Amino acid sequence: MEEDSHLEGGENNREIEIAPAIIAVHPTQDSVAVAVGSDLRVFDLRTDCGVSLVDDSVEPFHKDSVRAIRYSANGKLFVSAGDDKLVKIWSTDTWRCISSVSSEKRVSAVSISNDGLYVCFADKFGVVWVVDIHDLDVNGALSNRKAAPLLAHYCSIITRLEFSPDGCFIVSADRDFKIRVSVFPKKPLEGAHEIQSFCLGHTQFVSSLAFICSKDLPQGFLLSGSGDSTVRLWDITSGSLLDTCEVGSQAALSESDGSEESCCAVTDLCAIQDSNLVAVAIQGLQGIILLGCDFSSKTLSVAKVVSITEENFIPTSMGSSSAGELLWFVTGISKLRDADHKSLARLKVVSGLRKKGHPESPDQHKPVVLGDEEIPGSQKLLEKLQGSLSIDQSVFSAAAEAIKTAMCNLLIKKQYPTESREWRKRTRNDRKAKQ
Repeated sequence: MEEDSHLEGGENNREIEIAPAIIAVHPTQDSVAVAVGSDLRVFDLRTDCGVSLVDDSVEPFHKDSVRAIRYSANGKLFVSAGDDKLVKIWSTDTWRCISSVSSEKRVSAVSISNDGLYVCFADKFGVVWVVDIHDLDVNGALSNRKAAPLLAHYCSIITRLEFSPDGCFIVSADRDFKIRVSVFPKKPLEGAHEIQSFCLGHTQFVSSLAFICSKDLPQGFLLSGSGDSTVRLWDITSGSLLDTCEVGSQAALSESDGSEESCCAVTDLCAIQDSNLVAVAIQGLQGIILLGCDFSSKTLSVAKVVSITEENFIPTSMGSSSAGELLWFVTGISKLRDADHKSLARLKVVSGLRKKGHPESPDQHKPVVLGDEEIPGSQKLLEKLQGSLSIDQSVFSAAAEAIKTAMCNLLIKKQYPTESREWRKRTRNDRKAKQ
């Protein structure tokens, strides 16, 4: 009876675990993808129509929340993964699933090597896996691949994976404040055994990573965002901390309940290509912050705060193309309590970010939040990616309140009583038969 009670509680908690909406933009902005809950939505901007995904695998489509999506550098592949322990690789020409990889545990992050030959994904136990896709035929038959372990953070949830601009390093961040820079080996299936550096200094979970580059510095610097409400600038070769920007305090966000820590976690970063700008999404902020990077002095500073005042819009994810002309961001949530909507998503686009300027000269940057009719694809795109053109304001407000706490709670370590820990050990179901 006691175990039944534990089981019931565990299942209920699992059912109401929400998934923030996430977005990815094709490198040349040919398409835009949004995932909210188990629903993966794609809009093709070349044909100006929504995409119908094709999945003939044994376990077609995602059956649980999608936690990570990513385009390859050349835009030919798209990867999605999440709580159903499946990593799916899609051809962006046909939007057909061309490979499905089974993970032993739920997937928390994905990345694709710059040459498009390897897919890496991280699971909830802190292991990074690699899949060889050298001979994967984007127009051929479905291919089920097996993953090999690449590296591990040992029992700490990995939150983000990023390849360095030159492809020589893979950077992994985790819930226990660490950033590890590993040399990406010539034979990845044999593991990544050489650690280049650790970037240490955050005092809360690391939520996001991004590289910012210039023509004079193609290797660039690493940017990291954290639950400690800072964005930090790193030299990954040495692991040296170059600068820290207190985005929470500079944006004056401690407003709702007086608790700065509860509303100022950095939830996403997006470097704007061909510029010195990086966009920052912060838990509780209705809009984004633009930071400028001064490459010569190796410093960060706030360039602009872009507010969205007409509605409760708190971005949960951001993306931009290699052209860097537009910044796309989405807010949304799945499994919202007491709502008729299975999943909720709202999309916005900001233009005017491409012009370079000194980070201390905010007048150089004149970002504009586009109206719905000005967004590429307009109503057709919004209907496809949002699921609906209009969203009831009361539902949207409820979702905004849930997002304020959910983004941080997803990464805060849960403390379980001794009885619950023992029960969880006995009833673990984190192994899926490998295909």
